[in-house]
Amino acid sequence: MTPRIALIHALAHSVAPINQAFATQWPTAVLMNLLDDSLSADLARSGGVLDAGMHARFVALTDYAVGTGAGAVLFTCSAFGPCIEQAAARHSLIPVLKPNEAMIDDAVAAAITAGGSAACIGLIASFAPTLSSMPPEFPDNIRLECELVEDAMLALDQGALERHDDLVAAAAIRLRERGAQVIALAQFSMARAADAVAHATGLPVLTTPSSAIRLLQRRLIGDQK
Repeated sequence: MTPRIALIHALAHSVAPINQAFATQWPTAVLMNLLDDSLSADLARSGGVLDAGMHARFVALTDYAVGTGAGAVLFTCSAFGPCIEQAAARHSLIPVLKPNEAMIDDAVAAAITAGGSAACIGLIASFAPTLSSMPPEFPDNIRLECELVEDAMLALDQGALERHDDLVAAAAIRLRERGAQVIALAQFSMARAADAVAHATGLPVLTTPSSAIRLLQRRLIGDQK
């Protein structure tokens, strides 16, 4: 029996993409969703500072999820890496995943295949604190080119889905021009733009939901054929 997987969100826009990805990639998974959108708002107000209070909130959310019987926890906002690491250390007997860790591994492997020692990944984020917390998680031997498209998040807020995808695709084209061989979409909410980015750039595109689900499958039920 598949254990319950807790999905913990700091942005309302992240809920649908990960649930849709599960419906496609792992429809039998047992899911629960926890949303606290004040996490992202408070982080933005603090200038991206992950203080002790924020760490405690992530531990409390993880404790709650595990207390309901969750056998794995996946966070879906990429700006809180150190907080999630602390929560994962507290619950070391189950997978407690940062949203981006699986995608980073997949993107690095794809970039090395494409570029060898000259591997370059283009990272696109629509939430500014992500570009403070996430780049240090990439290995030092990979060149990283970053683009922030905050207007894409605003477009989602306004329901302008095509504009969101167009903005992300335009950022990806700029990254390709700067040498990126692989495009990594940092936010779960950006996964919907993957096809548009691939079409615009002709490059491999990695999304956080797809990579995270594959890693959870390996961790919970073994390799999937």
